[in-house]
Amino acid sequence: MESNAKRVLIVGSLAAVGLCGCVMVPVGADGSPTNPGSAVAYAAYPLPPVPGPWPYYPAQASTRTARSTGTAPAYASPSIEMAAPAGPAAPAALQARLYPSNDIATQTGMLSGTVTNMMTGKGIFQLNYKGEILSGEATRVPGDDRRGVAHAYGQHGTYMSCDYRMTTQYQGTGTCSLSSGAQYQVHIGG
Repeated sequence: MESNAKRVLIVGSLAAVGLCGCVMVPVGADGSPTNPGSAVAYAAYPLPPVPGPWPYYPAQASTRTARSTGTAPAYASPSIEMAAPAGPAAPAALQARLYPSNDIATQTGMLSGTVTNMMTGKGIFQLNYKGEILSGEATRVPGDDRRGVAHAYGQHGTYMSCDYRMTTQYQGTGTCSLSSGAQYQVHIGG
């Protein structure tokens, strides 16, 4: 008798482990959920994931039955969809192309630099002008989320000031003036 009791205990334990994380839901002959009390059979459906420390948003009740039969489901359990936590946007490295707009700038030609948009209203600006690396920062103007100013300075005393307007977080245009008198039209991003 003792071995039969052990077998029942083992089989029962395995069944419990196999159904762990599932719920029994009444189903009709076609396998779709039915009203409680009018069920002809039961099927095991997995439970929705357990919410963690991240935010979660309940989804609408399942309409799979309504789509397949053309009627509203008599019984549908809502599911939970998990959403990743929304954090700050990652910094974006943008190409800055400066096109000459006066005779002094034409002598040097087109310039190329980078702006790293920190997605906080600030950015880091860097440019090579005649072998001198100019670096500085770009900042959005308070009260106007699209307009900004940028200033850069080089190790040999050359400096540059720019005024720009962003059309998106990744694209914009403006003007730049250098201490040499060169003036440029700037295109930021792709």
